[in-house]
Amino acid sequence: MSPVLFVVIPCYNEEAVLPETRKRLADKLDRMTKGGVISPDSRVLMVDDGSRDKTWQLIEDFYQQDKRFGGIKLAHNRGHQHALLAGLMTANGHCDCAISMDADLQDDIEVMDQFIQKYQEGCEVVYGVRKKRTTDTAFKRNTAQAFYKFMNKMGAKVVYNHADYRLLGSRALEALSEYREVNLFLRGIVPDIGYKTAVVYYDRAERFAGESKYPLSKMIGLAVDGITSFSIRPLETIVKAGALISFLCILALIASLILAICHVGFSGWMALVASIWLIGGIVMTSVGIVGIYVGKAYGESKHRPRWHIEEQLLDTGEEKNS
Repeated sequence: MSPVLFVVIPCYNEEAVLPETRKRLADKLDRMTKGGVISPDSRVLMVDDGSRDKTWQLIEDFYQQDKRFGGIKLAHNRGHQHALLAGLMTANGHCDCAISMDADLQDDIEVMDQFIQKYQEGCEVVYGVRKKRTTDTAFKRNTAQAFYKFMNKMGAKVVYNHADYRLLGSRALEALSEYREVNLFLRGIVPDIGYKTAVVYYDRAERFAGESKYPLSKMIGLAVDGITSFSIRPLETIVKAGALISFLCILALIASLILAICHVGFSGWMALVASIWLIGGIVMTSVGIVGIYVGKAYGESKHRPRWHIEEQLLDTGEEKNS
């Protein structure tokens, strides 16, 4: 029996690209349905993450023209990860599997057949992984590679060259619903779910239209969120740095005593000032890192809703049982 597929797409100010996204996905769904790869009850769910342009108006138009294209409108901007999770949790219970992707058409939708094939072979999680990064600038390519290496080195296990193009089966979606943290980093949460996984490699295209929603500043923020959500290694590094500085200070004191005993004088004001600045910088950085962890714990402790859905357009048919 062909599975019911939901394609979940978070959208933020994507009016320039959405008409083409809808056109290509409609054609892809038609071909997959005719080929028996997916059920005719399959849907596309676009999540408007508080856009300031005509994104929601376009989603409403798509729904009126083709009931396969649904949408949910968040009451305000909650960020890419929350919008994506809101879409996945809306799809949970209505589908056999869900594929998440961005609206910019950089992810190759032609490999969706391979995603479904891996799912039918028993894989609950299928990662879309880029073969190469030739479409990126040298700066983007190098910073992205550094991002994945740094994340893994700091203890946040992520799949190399994988963003958010992935398939989750109904069991994986149900497991994901049990993760209640406010500080979301789905690239780290999904590998933590477990279950049988597979990888589908694809070539990533250039963005069809609009601007990237992940400049360097947001990549750095994403890295900080991922590391502090899944690892205490930065705190361990602070302890090790403190121990090392204490050891060096003891050596400096011993050296000073020896020089004093030997009546050897020297002018050490520059070294003293430099050491004060160094230690002051380390202390401020350490306090900042601890502050990030405290802030995250504070956010989690309030148990506030992660999002509110203002409007929903979704023709689901008969609800599926996971």
